[in-house]
Amino acid sequence: MFLEDRNMIVFKSKIDLWLLLTLFFSIAVSIATAYVTFKQSGTVNIVIAVIILVFGGGLPAWLFSGTKYVVSDDNLRVSCGPFSWSIPVSEITSVSETRNPLSSPALSLDRLELSYTHGKSIMLSPSDKQAFREAIGHPET
Repeated sequence: MFLEDRNMIVFKSKIDLWLLLTLFFSIAVSIATAYVTFKQSGTVNIVIAVIILVFGGGLPAWLFSGTKYVVSDDNLRVSCGPFSWSIPVSEITSVSETRNPLSSPALSLDRLELSYTHGKSIMLSPSDKQAFREAIGHPET
């Protein structure tokens, strides 16, 4: 957690070791595969190697480095690689602990599920859950 400016607090995602190892393995395999493909001559192979690097290596790296939760006075901005969500803090109706493994902008299974307007929900894994809950106005009871 750190302050981006006086009215914004940035929370990084907690990261599970198994996911970290999976991401690094994916990146390493993608680099090796792209290298082997690139070594074969031909324009098509170069294009395939670049695609492998971008999606197999770049996307996992982006997800790993770009997953964060920014809380301002009235908004929660969730970023996870190329994906982002903006949720008005006033629309968050409940926060509960979960270990649900469904896909979400969280790099850990130690998660908080936020329910908000119109029955929507999102699962996050801030590294400091208590400070995050306080920042969004839903301290643990």
